[in-house]
Parts: sequence; structure tokens; C-alpha cells
Amino acid sequence: MLRLAVPILLAALASSALADPPPEPKVERTVAEDDQVRIEELKVRGEAKKVTVKNKITKAPDYEIVVNDAGRESAGGTGTGMPKSGSGTRVWRVLKF
Repeated sequence: MLRLAVPILLAALASSALADPPPEPKVERTVAEDDQVRIEELKVRGEAKKVTVKNKITKAPDYEIVVNDAGRESAGGTGTGMPKSGSGTRVWRVLKF
């Protein structure tokens, strides 16, 4: 009986391994622009992942808004050491490699 169960189990594992891979996530890149700033946003599966703000008028450096991950947010904060906020936290890149 055990000899019959092993090939059936191997066949089941092989068929699940050959199943279709999961579909690629929907990725959206949007740009909002006016006379003063340019805002570039990256969304994956409808959730904002990266927001970059570029100032056109002054020589202020570009900055990125670190978007809080709603799925990982706990009652005590974001888990990243950053304060809890609904919109995110601004981050300036000091060095570029």
C-alpha cells in the first residue's frame, strides 16, 4: 500500500509545481506636474510604493516620500522607527551611488 502512495504523492507534487505561475502585479507610474514641482508616483497592485518630489523653481534637492505600509502598521507605529502618519515621511537622499 505504501508503494502505491509514494508515486501518487510524487505525481501530485509534480503537477502542482508545473501549474501556471502567479500573474505579474499591476504596476502604474504617474506623473503630476505644474510650474513649481514634478511628482512621480509608483504604485504596485494599487498601493503607492514610491513618491518622488522634484522642485523646479528653487535649487532645493529632490526628496522622496516613504509611504507607510498599511498592512504592516501596528498600533505603536510603523515598525520602521518612523513616526506614525497617514501620508508618509519625507526623506532626502544625501549620497548617490
